Amino acid sequence: MKLSFVLVFAFILPLIRAQVPHWGPCPEPAVQPAFDLKQFMGRWFEIAKLPAQFEKGRCIETNFTLTTDSSIRVVSSEILKGELRKIEGTGVIEDMKNPAKLGISYSYVLPYSPYWILSTDYVNSALVYSCTDVLRLFHVDFAWILGRTRSLPESTLETARDTFAKNNIDVSRMIASRQQGCDKTL
Repeated sequence: MKLSFVLVFAFILPLIRAQVPHWGPCPEPAVQPAFDLKQFMGRWFEIAKLPAQFEKGRCIETNFTLTTDSSIRVVSSEILKGELRKIEGTGVIEDMKNPAKLGISYSYVLPYSPYWILSTDYVNSALVYSCTDVLRLFHVDFAWILGRTRSLPESTLETARDTFAKNNIDVSRMIASRQQGCDKTL
């Protein structure tokens, strides 16, 4: 038993190295009341994030397109080492009674990951949170501040950080995303 735990931990550790692990279960933050999926559709730029192993580039953005009333096409892109890289996935409303709790998957073989809209005004900014429990011992957080433009006022960022904190989400390691020179590069 002890050896299998060590082997599992040795396998998982590199996967979570850049993420933000915390002891205990995921928090249950409040999400956007009366969330309207149609208004959320379109292009969103990543303004700030908790470190994520799968996001290493700059000029990160995601475009959401409605495919049915409860599912969406998700195309995320970044510039990494001078190349534009894109990945396409699917998003779904997992519970129609709580439409701000989306699930997103970038592979047919992987389950949907939580993608919860904590707050949005649909036209300027959005706060997104995801959390995964690992072996019920700890959880790994992901959090993003998104904008309809490549930058947001500092007051908006402060309000966003406060919203995360009020929901027991530690964003002390949140970093600004690199959104400079994106239109000139490619």
